[in-house]
Amino acid sequence: MKKYFFTITVAVLLFTITGNAFSQQAGWRGPGRTGIYNETGLLKVWPEAGPTLLWEANGIGMGYSSATVTNDAIYITGIDSTKDKLTAFTQDGKKKWDMKYGNMSKVNSAPESRCTPTFSNGNIFVVSGQGELSCVSTEGKIIWMVDYYNKYGASVPRFGITESPVVVDNKVIVTPGGNKAAMVAFNIKNGDVVWETPSLNEGSQYVNPLLIEEKGMKVIVTCTTTYIIGVNAADGKLIWKFNFGSVNADQRGGKNYIHTPIYRDGFIFMANGYGQTSAKIRIYFDGKEPELVWKNPDINPHVGGMVLIGNYIYSSTHDNNQMGRWICVDWTTGKTMWITLWNNKGSIISAEGLLYIYEEKSGNVALVRPNSEKLDIISSFKVTKGEGPYWAHPVIDKGRLFLRHGDYLAVYSIKAK
Repeated sequence: MKKYFFTITVAVLLFTITGNAFSQQAGWRGPGRTGIYNETGLLKVWPEAGPTLLWEANGIGMGYSSATVTNDAIYITGIDSTKDKLTAFTQDGKKKWDMKYGNMSKVNSAPESRCTPTFSNGNIFVVSGQGELSCVSTEGKIIWMVDYYNKYGASVPRFGITESPVVVDNKVIVTPGGNKAAMVAFNIKNGDVVWETPSLNEGSQYVNPLLIEEKGMKVIVTCTTTYIIGVNAADGKLIWKFNFGSVNADQRGGKNYIHTPIYRDGFIFMANGYGQTSAKIRIYFDGKEPELVWKNPDINPHVGGMVLIGNYIYSSTHDNNQMGRWICVDWTTGKTMWITLWNNKGSIISAEGLLYIYEEKSGNVALVRPNSEKLDIISSFKVTKGEGPYWAHPVIDKGRLFLRHGDYLAVYSIKAK
């Protein structure tokens, strides 16, 4: 009996430590969509030529989405002829399978795949360029599919659909916008509608929504064409909305909201490019309307995201479509600490207290020490393969750095020996 008890205890302990396919979640910008990866034992300085290349893959299809890494596989989307496809690799880079899951974007200027797969409950959830939400098994088979843009009569945004769905409990949630529903939750098992958020008569944007868990509530935060909104993940009710458009003195049309917001301790920070002003707002969970804390026109990232490290936000600027710089802003006051040119604007993530920036024009990658006084670069190297802009955000998992460029994926070892 003692031996049996010991065996069961060890099994439970191993299950708790390692997790399994049905408890693990992975996807857009890592844990909590923060861009901050929970990794340890990483290199603090890179070799002059850059980290060791472990493996690379060509032919994944053109796209700007990031890789989604699980305990068992790596998943990434791209386009194939007129379809979006999902490819799965083993941990050492061998292709397991690929499959077409929906119609690619009809937008001529932006047909590339943009959906970073969401892995949860043992399945992969992806959205096609024309708004088809699919639940895919780890064997590469479609379990169910809902054409939710068509179902809700939603209009595809100017630059196509870029959404990576959010999974909460037994629901997968997307944001069609339009005059029928602002947000919709589907049952993860069969694709049936669980709830619908009433329409705000606003179009959808390019934001991958953020899930906040606070005060016993789960709230999904995203943007419509005018508002930042908070929706109760349990029932789809709109809790609050903030007129983000009013923050900008310039009220011209054509503004694009792209970035997953940052959340900390009751405050939301939202910033986007195209000459827009960023804003930090205080939110409430009892229906009270949010309040503007500060705004700053300097920090306006194009497509590269932002991270909050300590008391400082690190990101980039969208000076124009061809050029941008790197920036640091004080979280408490909104003061711009520095703006520095280093090659060009790009994407940014963090792990083990350091920043990783991936410049979009030429593929320069840098390891950066967070510093409120300057852009403090430790090491850098360059990704030379692939084509198109370097818009995919980096990913870190199990001591590896995943960098995508068009239909090319490179995986580097950044684990300290």
